Amino acid sequence: MIALAIAYPVTAHMAVATRSVAVTVASLAVLASLPLLPRLVARSVVAWCLLPVIVAGLWLLAQSQAAWLPLYTMPVVVNLFGAWIFGHTLAPGKMPLIERLARLLHEEDGITDEIARYARKVTLMWALFLSGLAVLNLTLALLATPGGILLMMGVQPIVTVPVEVWSLFANFIDYVMAGLLFLAEYAWRRRKFPQQPYRNLFDFINQARRVGHRVLGERRP
Repeated sequence: MIALAIAYPVTAHMAVATRSVAVTVASLAVLASLPLLPRLVARSVVAWCLLPVIVAGLWLLAQSQAAWLPLYTMPVVVNLFGAWIFGHTLAPGKMPLIERLARLLHEEDGITDEIARYARKVTLMWALFLSGLAVLNLTLALLATPGGILLMMGVQPIVTVPVEVWSLFANFIDYVMAGLLFLAEYAWRRRKFPQQPYRNLFDFINQARRVGHRVLGERRP
């Protein structure tokens, strides 16, 4: 799964660089494999029924003039979905996502009101950051040339950017920016709240991974 996750942005950028429909379809096949493969291995009947449908969809896409369109839409959809995961937990009556995580990691001692307020701010920060990435990716996809969304619609944008620039942002720079923000927030958190239930960054990631399903499923009492 890690190999597939790494392979998708690489093959997607190769598809843009080579202008190859075959590589484009291959990159989309890699993307489809990410959610599908574990279920195929688990012998899910639904997954095995979906497999020929996905293969047929990829074949039809290869015959169309819009084979690149899914490459443009995925970075926008993924970032918007991530923004929603964080943002919808800020609604009244719900517990902010990062606060849920903090409470689970500090389960024995609990958290202070200061930590809870900080966790809400971090949840908002991630929601806004991912929303911003979605807007940036959509803007670049609209203005990309050749083969950008506006050009595919027959509209000549006043300003254009090379499609390779869009691809670098969508497939690489997005992840770098998210990683840098994660590291910066972690460093600031360790300075602001030195007493933590984890020893270092790797211990924090490991503990967060273990309680991840509870973070996504928990609700405020």
